[in-house]
Parts: sequence; C-alpha cells; structure tokens
Amino acid sequence: MHNKIFLGLFALAAFFLLPFPVSQVHAQQPVFSAAMPRIDGFDVEPVARPVPGNELVFTLYGSPGGIVTVQIGGATGGIALTETETGVYEGTYTIRKRDRITVASAATANLRLGNKVASMILDEPLVGRASARRPVPEALSAAVPRIDRFDADPPAHLVAGEELILTLSGTPDGTASARIAGVKGKIVLNEIRTGVYEGTYTIKNRDRITPNAAVTGNLRIGNRETSTVLGQPLLASSGYQSSARQAARLCVNCGVIEAINVIEVKGEGTYLGKIAGGVAGALLGSQVGKGRGTTVAQVAGAVGGAYAGNEIEKRMKTTKHYEVIVRLENGGSQTVSYAAQPDFAVGTRVKVENGTLAIVGSGDTSQP
Repeated sequence: MHNKIFLGLFALAAFFLLPFPVSQVHAQQPVFSAAMPRIDGFDVEPVARPVPGNELVFTLYGSPGGIVTVQIGGATGGIALTETETGVYEGTYTIRKRDRITVASAATANLRLGNKVASMILDEPLVGRASARRPVPEALSAAVPRIDRFDADPPAHLVAGEELILTLSGTPDGTASARIAGVKGKIVLNEIRTGVYEGTYTIKNRDRITPNAAVTGNLRIGNRETSTVLGQPLLASSGYQSSARQAARLCVNCGVIEAINVIEVKGEGTYLGKIAGGVAGALLGSQVGKGRGTTVAQVAGAVGGAYAGNEIEKRMKTTKHYEVIVRLENGGSQTVSYAAQPDFAVGTRVKVENGTLAIVGSGDTSQP
C-alpha cells in the first residue's frame, strides 16, 4: 500500500514540475536581444593561382562587436575574421593541398550579433583578374549595366569618424560598390530606390584618404560590369554642406524597419488559481490507493495542484505585444512597442516620434 502511495506521489510531482511543453516556455521569452547586424562591405585580395600555400586575404566592414566567419567554395575549411578595428574584420586563408578552389568558387561571409546573423556573398572571384566572373545565366550576362551619375557628399574634414556618402544612379536591380584610394576593401552601395544606389563609409584611423583620392564606382549585372571615376574632390569647401547632409542632420530619428517581433509575456497568478488547483489536487490525492488515500497523499496533491493551478492561471493571462526594431540612419537602433500588430512591413522607412512610428515618404527626411 505504501509503495503505491509513494509511486503515485512521484508521478504526480513529475507531472506538476513540467506542466507545459518546453517549447512553450521558451516561446514566452523575448529572444531578439540584439539589433540586426549589417555588412557594409566584403572584399578579398584574389590569388593569381589557387595553388597550395597562396593566401586569400579577406576584409569585412560591418557592425562592431560581432563574430565573423567566411565559408569558401571548394575549400576544406572556413576562416574566422578578427576585428582589428571597430567594425573592421580581417583574416587570411592559406590554400591547402586538398582544396579545390577555382574561379567559380564563391565565398560567403556571416556576421553574428547575439542570435541574429547577416550574410553576404562575395561578388568577385577568388582567383585571377577582377574581370573574371562566375558563370551566370545567359539572360543576365546579356544585360549591360549603365551608370548615369556618380556623386559624393563630402565632409568638411577627412578625419576619423567623419562620413563619406556616395550615390550612384544607373541600371536598376544591379549590385553597386565603390573603392576609395587609401581605403582597404570596398563599400557596398544599396539600392535605396529604383536605380539609385547609396552607401556611407565612416573614415577610420588607418585610412589614408586625400582630398583628391581616386574613387571608383562599379555597377554589375550578371557578369557584366560598368565602372566610373568620381569627378569631384572628397573634401567639402569651407562652409559647404550638401542638402543630403543637411537632411540627415534634420532627421536624426529616421531609419528603416529591420524586424517586427512578437513577444509573449506570461501573466501573474493569484490565490484563486492556487485554491482551485489545490482543491483539484487534494481530490486526486485522495484517490491514491483506490480511494483510501492517506493524508500525506492528499497534502501532496493539494500542493502540486496549487502550483499547477497557479501556472494555468498565468498562462491564461499571457499577453502579447509587438516590438518593431528600427535601424536609424546614424547607425544606432531603437525599439518601439505596439499592443496590436502594427501596419508596417520590414524595409519601410520610418521616423520615430513620441514613442511611435510614422512612415516617411520617398525623398522626405524632415517630415513624416
């Protein structure tokens, strides 16, 4: 009889210790603890021949404080890049005898911050001259990209921390980038509007940029690429401030929605739930031993039932809200909470105002 009672109590305790599936418990925790990482540039110094002993030198620009890895097609291993300077990651891969790296090999970089990862595929070959490209569908390779304009929004001083804003206009749906003499690596230009590509580069301590430094803009579609050289100095004249830089100053709280996360918060239980659960548990305990349960079983059932009743009440009171993560144009991020699902989509340009968001129209940076 006593053995049956203790076995019943053990099973009852095990049941109440795990009242809900583990997946539900984890689902109630806010897992989006970090802002979405970004990759501003991914570059490689290609090798003339992929023979053992030759080195591929990778450079990545992006969010600081992350973990960066690179996977190389045809290689027997990957490589971790080290953050040599704030937001600058570098690493070298030495080609091994077992590697099968070719001109067609691709390299993919991953930048992890917390539990979020940004990825970028290298848009140039690992082997040979820069003009050699990976095979692409014939329909894409037949398209010839066109560059209509290439401009820079120069700062007043070419010192660390200042920003260079580069804008390229041309054929839409391409891949645009820029290289600056004195800067290692290249800058990615994102297509912010149809046929308009823009990128911002923050000058670093190790850069050796001069006012007349050569800046080359590139626009690629498939395996066809068009290049142009910037026809203006990188240093603004005294007192000059472009409309783009003025607009950026006027709209420091503008940005783009990076993620919309659903957050569930478990409610608090009250004495009512404990009482209801305790009564049910006591009745269950009394049934141990075919209705001849002991006082010990009834007490254990009451305690376990009170716990379960409390947890059930918490679950019934679970609330849900939405957190919208905005990456601001100044590089920071801000989270805005909504009680109901907001009428926004990821990628929407918005302005943070008084704890809420307003959609910013194309070309409008100062007013929602």
